[in-house]
Amino acid sequence: MDKERKSRLIGYLALTVTILIWSAWIVYTRQGVTHAMPLSVLILVRMLVPAVLLAPVIWRTGVLGGGRPPIPLFLILSAGVPHIWLSAVGLTHAPSSDYAALVPGTMPVFVAVLAALFFGEKLGWLRTLGLVCSFLGVIAITWRSFSAADANANFGHLVFLTAGLNYAVFTLAFRKSDFTPIESAGFVSFWSLLMVLPFGLMPLIEHARAGYGCDIVFQAVLQGVLSNLVALVTYSEGVRRLGPSKAAAFAALVPVVATLLAIPVLGEWPDSSAVAGVILASFGVLLASGVLAFSEKNGRIPVG
Repeated sequence: MDKERKSRLIGYLALTVTILIWSAWIVYTRQGVTHAMPLSVLILVRMLVPAVLLAPVIWRTGVLGGGRPPIPLFLILSAGVPHIWLSAVGLTHAPSSDYAALVPGTMPVFVAVLAALFFGEKLGWLRTLGLVCSFLGVIAITWRSFSAADANANFGHLVFLTAGLNYAVFTLAFRKSDFTPIESAGFVSFWSLLMVLPFGLMPLIEHARAGYGCDIVFQAVLQGVLSNLVALVTYSEGVRRLGPSKAAAFAALVPVVATLLAIPVLGEWPDSSAVAGVILASFGVLLASGVLAFSEKNGRIPVG
């Protein structure tokens, strides 16, 4: 296996881990915010753990980014408090299946548009077709909720779309920041912790005293270790090795995994429109990620 192919394989493996973690995060965050855990506590435990674990990295990199361009540094923070807050607020108004379709499903479209507008990135017809399929998959999955949505669900959907755009900004800003994935995770966690600490510390203490210690530990592992640390690193690694558009398009597989996970955890069974959306989204991901792209030189499908 040559070096370039090995790098691509690592990128795809990193994104696979990211998808599994994101899917679990969607389902269990929905479960958390609709029960007793305050939103400020959820955000705090998400930021506290990686900020502590990555303290040496933060110290070495510098809390101000070590002289890196200020605009990418500022935009990278969109992966922290803004994204988790938008996602959690949306999940209090709309089900996890809608989030799984709207955020990961539309993020590739946002990335493609932003990359074309600001960086002149050309997608090609095959990847464009993949993005169209992913978008049609989003429509199919959310068709029933849109056709019969009330004001509460509509607000949740709008917040979900904003969260998708928010993470698309991070995807592109990371490429311009000159951060390594682990440095990016430390930088985002440190500043996000400072933002949420004044609002989340007392509710965290009160929630622990009320007997929710096990819930806090579970969310700390899911939110802090897996979602905010491991997934941020693996997603950033996928972006670095495969590029922002491919990484974001690959993430459209999240509706598939999250929809399946929601069956045993939340008791949400997909209907026919959801199944159609899953098929469209999956096929769109394969096209947009380049996995099914034919080699112009030898006319065969490249491996990995």
